[in-house]
Amino acid sequence: MFSLAIAYLRDRILTTALNILLLGIAVATLVMLLNLSSQVGQRFEKDAAGVDLVVGAKGSPLQLILSALYQIDMPTGNIPLSAVDTLRRDPSVARVIPMALGDTFRGYRIVGTEPSYVQLHQGTLATGRMFGGHGEALIGSEVARKTGMSLGQQFLGSHGLGDADGGSEHEGHPFRAVGILKPTGSVLDRLVLVSMETVWDVHGIHHGDISHDHANGHGEHHQEHHHADEAGHGLHDEAELKPEVTALLVTYRNAFGAVRVPSLINRQTDMQAAVPAIETARLLSLLGVGIDGARLFAWLLAATGGLSIFVALLQAASAREGDLALLRVMGASPARVFGTIMAEGLITAAAGAAVGLLLGHVVLAFAVSAFERLQDISLDPWALHPGEAGIVAAVLGIGAIASLVPAIRVFRIDLAQTLARAS
Repeated sequence: MFSLAIAYLRDRILTTALNILLLGIAVATLVMLLNLSSQVGQRFEKDAAGVDLVVGAKGSPLQLILSALYQIDMPTGNIPLSAVDTLRRDPSVARVIPMALGDTFRGYRIVGTEPSYVQLHQGTLATGRMFGGHGEALIGSEVARKTGMSLGQQFLGSHGLGDADGGSEHEGHPFRAVGILKPTGSVLDRLVLVSMETVWDVHGIHHGDISHDHANGHGEHHQEHHHADEAGHGLHDEAELKPEVTALLVTYRNAFGAVRVPSLINRQTDMQAAVPAIETARLLSLLGVGIDGARLFAWLLAATGGLSIFVALLQAASAREGDLALLRVMGASPARVFGTIMAEGLITAAAGAAVGLLLGHVVLAFAVSAFERLQDISLDPWALHPGEAGIVAAVLGIGAIASLVPAIRVFRIDLAQTLARAS
């Protein structure tokens, strides 16, 4: 039955190839959308785990979330160092993690922070030790893998959030890798972590004895060496620079904090408080509109492929009525002939699904290598989503439905008349 169906498909190879291509493109589109939407959602959820609120300079709350949590946008600016201790004294706040952004190493962001940031993302050391002293850097697993970084290696940071190598502006302040992290599957993998005091020192910002007062992590502070061309704020004379932070990652002690703290910050200070859950949901809903539209197009394409299979099989069944009648006379049961035609549609659909699955993952792999933003979210192009089985089943169903009407014609063939016409 299957060998005969394959022979029939080979007999009209161009039509068969076109049908497989239509279904393949539809399946590839659905596979890409499924993997992209699910992995982006999972990555955002993982990176935001344990953070109830992000505090930063006034501006777009979504930009603040993207820059502070996901490291994929420019910071909104700096906020006073005093905000760290103010929030830590709040009885509704359990944890405050300050961050300082603005420099990079070969495209990977250098973040001034404290060891609790590593704990937030459940990071563990692969080798070496935690950062702390002046110039000490903790290297994310992806940074180490892509740059070949090793323990004890010195490197220079680049001013700004571009992809350039270390420039002359930081020549006198090299960093030294003292530890490398194990992969976490979070934003931690693609960061270089240093202390806030190191960030301040690199940019010539005097912080006096602040580092000693807060050495135990109970009063953190970040200097966000703020760049006018990167964050959109005016340039300051070096003598006027004071220790500042870029953003604060806040975890509540109780539910009352969620009611009181954001309102207090937004109404009574020059800072803004953004809730990751709200902003991430808004972002995913915006992305979802485009994804839903593309998904609808893909299913329409799959339906077009099914219709094409239906027309091809119907025409083939009409053209082969004499052959089918002869098969019946030679002893083939109606069910066997019916199965042969059904097999043609299912084989075509299965081939289209296989081509689509492979094509979808290949295109994703190419997109990840070509687009930096997809690399930033660590999209895995070869990950298999459980929903792909549903797509394959749906496409096979389309092939079966498209084959059903032509196959039913087998039972309506008048053998005598058909053979008489054929002779």
